[in-house]
Amino acid sequence: MTILLAGDIGATKTILRLVESQATSGDRQLPNQTTLHEQTYPSQEFADLVPMVGKFLGEAQQQGSQITPEKACFGIAGPVVNNTSKLTNLNWNLEASRLERELQVAQVALINDFVAVGYGVLGLSEEDLHTLQPGTPNTDAPIAVIGAGTGLGQGFVIPQSGSYRVFATEGGHSSFAPRTQLEFDLLQYILEKNNINRVSVERVVSGIGIVAIYQFLRDRKIYPESSSLAEVYKTWEREIGQAEKSVNLAGEISKAAINKQDALAQKTMEIFIEAYGAEAGDVALKFLPYGGLYIAGGIAAKNLPLMQQGNFLQAFLSKGRMHSLLEQVPIHIVLNPQVGLIGSALRAAQ
Repeated sequence: MTILLAGDIGATKTILRLVESQATSGDRQLPNQTTLHEQTYPSQEFADLVPMVGKFLGEAQQQGSQITPEKACFGIAGPVVNNTSKLTNLNWNLEASRLERELQVAQVALINDFVAVGYGVLGLSEEDLHTLQPGTPNTDAPIAVIGAGTGLGQGFVIPQSGSYRVFATEGGHSSFAPRTQLEFDLLQYILEKNNINRVSVERVVSGIGIVAIYQFLRDRKIYPESSSLAEVYKTWEREIGQAEKSVNLAGEISKAAINKQDALAQKTMEIFIEAYGAEAGDVALKFLPYGGLYIAGGIAAKNLPLMQQGNFLQAFLSKGRMHSLLEQVPIHIVLNPQVGLIGSALRAAQ
C-alpha cells in the first residue's frame, strides 16, 4: 500500500487529493485507489503550491488521516519541461526537485494537464463515459485523446508490458482543413479578422472557436440573431479586455442551440460539432486508436445532446476509403470532470 498525493493545478482553482493506492497483479492492471481526503482551493490565494499542500495535509490530519504521502504528481494547465513549469496565468514557478525537498515527499512528478487526462481515461468506469461508437476494441492498440475546451488538447497512450506510456502532442495547432464552401469562407474570415497568415484547428474547435463561428455567421447575416443572445453578445463585447467577465459567450451560444432558441446559435454549433468530428477523424487516422478514442474537455460533455445528434460521427467517418477503418474505432465521451485528477494519481502510482 502506498499513500499518494495528486493535484490538478489551474490558474483559477487547484484540486488536491490524498489517495491510498494498492498494486494489483496481472499485465497492465491498474492499482486500486481509494480517496482519503480531497479539497479545492482558489489558486490565486496562495503564493506557491507548497503552502497550499501544507494547509491541505493539515486539514487531512485534523480529519484523522495522519499520514504522509510517499509520492506525488501534479497535472498543470501549462507547459512542463524537465519536470519544471512556469504557469502561464499564475505566478508560480514549480520545480519537482524543490517540491520534493520542501514537501518532504520522496518523488514528485509534474505533468501537463492533458497528459494527466491521458492517464485518467485509463481509470474511468462505464458510468464516466458515453459511448458514441462501440467499434471493435483492441487492448494492445494505441489510445487517442482529444479535448476541446479553452484550447484543443490532443495526446495518445501506448500500452507497454506491465504499464502504459502517455504522450502529449501539439496537434491542436495543426492547420484547420475546411471541407465545405461555408468553412472555406469561415477560414478566410478568421484570417482577415485576426490579421494572421494561417488558422490552426484550435481557432475553430474550442471555446474561442465557437465564438469565432458565431461572429462569422452574425457578421455575414446568414442567420438571424435572437434578441436575448444579441444582448449577451453586446455585454461580451463591452467586457473584452477586462479581467472579470459576467458572461460566457460560448456557453450561452451552446445553451441556446441545445434549447433550440436561436437559429444562429444552432448553425454555429452545427459547424463546430462537424469540425470537431472531422478533426477527431484525422487524429484517428494518424494513430488508429483501436484501444479507444476519448473525447475529453468540458465542451463535449456539456453539449452531449448535440454530440449525440449524428453530425460528429458522420464527420468523423467521412474519410473516403478509410471509412471502414474508422468504424472499428471505439469512441467515448468523457463525462467525469475529474479525469485529470484521476490521471495524476495513476501517474504517481506508476
